[in-house]
Amino acid sequence: MKGAMIRGLSLPILLIAFAALAVLSVGAPRAHAATDVSTIAEALRENPVYVDPSVSEQLPGDEADALADKIEDADKPVFVAVLPGDFPKEDLFRDLRTATGITGLYAIRLGDQFDAKADSAVLSNSAVRNLVSSVQGEDTQSQLNDFTDRALANIGGSAPSGWSEGGDTVPAGALIGAGAVVVAGGAGAYTLVRRNRRRRAEEQRAALEKLRVVVDEDITAFGEELDRLDFHPAEKGADDAMRADYERALDGYDKAKSFMAAAQRPEEVRAVTQALEEGRFSLTLLAARREGRPLPERRAPCFFDPRHGPSVADETWTPAGGEPREVPVCAADRARLSDGLDPAVREVDTDSGRRPYWEAGPAYGPWAGGYFGGGILPGLLVGTLLGSMMAGPSYAATYGSGYGDFGGGGYEGGDVSGADFDSGDFGGGGFGGGDFGGGGDFGGGF
Repeated sequence: MKGAMIRGLSLPILLIAFAALAVLSVGAPRAHAATDVSTIAEALRENPVYVDPSVSEQLPGDEADALADKIEDADKPVFVAVLPGDFPKEDLFRDLRTATGITGLYAIRLGDQFDAKADSAVLSNSAVRNLVSSVQGEDTQSQLNDFTDRALANIGGSAPSGWSEGGDTVPAGALIGAGAVVVAGGAGAYTLVRRNRRRRAEEQRAALEKLRVVVDEDITAFGEELDRLDFHPAEKGADDAMRADYERALDGYDKAKSFMAAAQRPEEVRAVTQALEEGRFSLTLLAARREGRPLPERRAPCFFDPRHGPSVADETWTPAGGEPREVPVCAADRARLSDGLDPAVREVDTDSGRRPYWEAGPAYGPWAGGYFGGGILPGLLVGTLLGSMMAGPSYAATYGSGYGDFGGGGYEGGDVSGADFDSGDFGGGGFGGGDFGGGGDFGGGF
C-alpha cells in the first residue's frame, strides 16, 4: 500500500501500526478506489485531505500530508478530496456535506476537473466562485495548494475538533523508516493544535463574560417593562390580537433568558438580543392597539441604546472622528438631537472606563448584530472602532462569521451541524445532479 496514508490514529495505535506496516507493506496489493461518499466523509472528519488510493499519483503522500498540515495549522474548516474521474457525480457536494456533517468549505478534484462549495456562514458563494476560477487549468498539486492558500486567507470559522482529537497524519513510509521520529513529531504537532484551540477557547470565554454583563442588563430592563405593563389578557376590551402581542412579548423575555443561560460562545448572543428586539416590538404593537393608533412599521431599535425600544425615524449622526451617517433613533433621542443635545448612549465597561458600545471591543459585535441584523449594522458602524474590528479577517473566527450577516444559520465553521445546512449553498452549476462543474457560475467550462 505504497503512498497510502494513515490518518486519524491515536499515538498508541500508531506504534502498533508501525510494526504491522513493516510486514504489510511488502508485496501489498494496490488499494481499491473508495466508491461511496460515506467513506470519504468519515475520512474528512478525521483529516482535512482525502486522496482516493486509485489516484494517489495525483497527490502523493508527502504532498497530501503537507497540504493537510497547512490546513490544520491555520485552524480553518477546509476539506479537500481527490477522486477518480469516474466517481459518481450526481449531487456529490450536497451528499458529501450531509454525510460529513460539518460546516466548512469543500473542494474536490475529480479526475482533471475541479470545483468547490461552502456553507455561506464561512465563505460567500461569490467568494467560492472567484477562488475556483482563479486556479482553473493548473495541475493537481499546484491547483490544490493555490486554492487552499487563498481560501485560508478568506474563510471564517475554525477547524473541527475531530482533527486534533483523532491524532496526526503520518505517511506509512515514514513510519516504516523512522517510526520513533514520526511519533515524537506527531506528539509535538498535536500539542501545538491543542494549545491553539485552548487559547481560542479562552478568548471566547472571556468575550462571552463581557457580553453576559451587558445582556443581563438588557434582559432585566425588559423584564421591568413587562412588570410595569398594566395589561391583563382577560381585561375588558382585550382582543385576540392584543393577547397575541402580549404572549409574543413574554415569549421574547423567556427565550432571551433561556438562550443566554445556554450560550457557550459569543456569537450565540445574537439569538438573545434578537429575542429581546422581537419582544419589545410586540409591546409596541400592543400599545398601539390599546390606544387605537395605527400599527407602527417594523423598524430597527434605537441605535444609541436598543433598550429605548423600536426607532421612529432615521436621523443624521456623526461619530467622533467619523463621517455622518443615518441611524435609527427613538423619539426621545430624536428630540435631543433636534435640540442640539447628545443622545442617551449605551455605555459599557472597557479597560479605559465606560465607553459607547461602538467604541468597545469586538465582543459587542454579536450583541449589536442581534438587534441590527439584516445588513443594516455595517453601514451604522463604518468608521467606528467596533466596525473596523468586525471587518478584520480574524473577527469571524472568534466572534462569529459575517460582517453584517448576523442572522446566519447559527453554525460557525467546524461546527457539527449535521444535515442542518442550506442545500442551496451546495447546489447549482451542473455536473450530474447540478452541483459540480463550472457552467455559467464558475466560468470554468467543464
